[in-house]
Amino acid sequence: MTDTVAAEAARTDDGKQPRSVRVVLLALMIAMMLAMLDNMIIGTAMPTIVGELGGLEHLSWVVTAYTLATAASTPVWGKLGDMYGRKGSFLTSIVIFLVGSALSGMAQNMGELIGFRAVQGLGAGGLMVGVMAIIGDLIPPRERGKYQGMMAAVMALAMIGGPLVGGTITDNWGWRWAFYINLPLGAIALAAVGAVLHLPKKRSEAGIDYPGVALLTVGITAIVLVTTWGGTEYAWTSARIMELIGLGVASLVGFVFWQTRAAEPVVPLHIFRSRNFTLMSVIGFIVGFVMFGATLFLPLYQQSVQGASATNSGLLLLPMLGAMLVTSMVAGRVTTSTGRYKVFPVVGSALLVVGLFLLSTMDTGTSRLTSGVYMAVVGLGMGCLMQITMLVAQNSVEPRDMGVASSSTTLFRTLGSSFGVAVMGALFNHRVQDVMAEKAGALGSKVTEQSAQLDAASLAKLPEAAREAYQHAVSSGTHGAFLLGSVIAVLSLAAAVFVKEVPLKGAGPQREETPTAAPASEAV
Repeated sequence: MTDTVAAEAARTDDGKQPRSVRVVLLALMIAMMLAMLDNMIIGTAMPTIVGELGGLEHLSWVVTAYTLATAASTPVWGKLGDMYGRKGSFLTSIVIFLVGSALSGMAQNMGELIGFRAVQGLGAGGLMVGVMAIIGDLIPPRERGKYQGMMAAVMALAMIGGPLVGGTITDNWGWRWAFYINLPLGAIALAAVGAVLHLPKKRSEAGIDYPGVALLTVGITAIVLVTTWGGTEYAWTSARIMELIGLGVASLVGFVFWQTRAAEPVVPLHIFRSRNFTLMSVIGFIVGFVMFGATLFLPLYQQSVQGASATNSGLLLLPMLGAMLVTSMVAGRVTTSTGRYKVFPVVGSALLVVGLFLLSTMDTGTSRLTSGVYMAVVGLGMGCLMQITMLVAQNSVEPRDMGVASSSTTLFRTLGSSFGVAVMGALFNHRVQDVMAEKAGALGSKVTEQSAQLDAASLAKLPEAAREAYQHAVSSGTHGAFLLGSVIAVLSLAAAVFVKEVPLKGAGPQREETPTAAPASEAV
């Protein structure tokens, strides 16, 4: 009978994971890096891309197409892994991502680039879910915190290094290599997973829930478009936004109704009967809401108010991301050694509330050291929450639902980020425009009539009085955005208090799927 990596997940006598497991985990980290790094690199390369391909009016769709495809495909990938086997679906997602990367690098116009970015996004949805679900198969929950902490560290490194890597690649090799760089990394991950990971193949008797997939896709697409277009492309009260809201609500209500009748539902509703899983979904949504809002407005504040350079924009977030990296590693290690985890959602949420409130107090006189300390507090909070939410969610469901648990948690975080950017962005823009009109009169209104966010070049061209007014306006805007984030984080704290500390299971592989059983002492 074929040995499996899952069966090898038990520790060896010297306390280390077997070499084959370590190889797979390295490949998973590369795959996670691909999914996280891509948008960070592309953001830096976008001015050059627009300069060559044109189509400035469609610029936002390069990111939106990727985000939409990722969000819509995430729950589907999770379900496919549960039904037909984790390895096959994960390898397929890597191949789709690499095909999308190669095609994006060869795009000849903005329309092609947008379409190929959507292909990339389809693969990226499977990468994120596959990584977490395979870790769930390989590593016992008691051990899983350490490895998921490593994944959080990879995410932090991608956010720090992405803009730097993107700038270097674009300046030296050209923007097309911002996509081509994925190919050798993806090939390594593909080869390692294909050669070393041996999980049992599955074959579900039920077919794919196509009506459920369609309803969920339409609902998620409508939500993302509302949060992307609302307040920017269209007014929040416009007919287009109202239509999208109606379509989204109707689709999601229909989806929930259909899931109670489908033979093999995309998202089995019974997983939400677990109090811990539902609470982790809420906390994950709030983490996404806060994190992506912070990463959007902190660099803007530091560039506009504190005069920082935009060239190394990733480094501006180093205090927050560095603290997140260290804390996520520590939280994972402590969870592994003690088996206790409730303290991290509680402490993490409390730190988020405090850190965001401190950020809301920043004004035009706040020093970089002070703002760095405030960012570090937020980073400590996010480090306590990032992967613990996934760990507890996976521990709250049966092994057969590992994929949908991972994908649902990832989806809630993605939707949270969309809402965070939209709501905090709307509040920020409204406040900036009000303060500019108040302090700079007609000139202030004219300066921000197109957008409340000015780049460094536009800011440098402003008269001194208008520039000072804009700095006060940005301080006021970030105050409102971060204060809202602090209030939202209170909901995370309330949810964390009600988490029940269920003992982490001691065995990693799913018993019904593992040809070679783990030692009896490790049975679930």
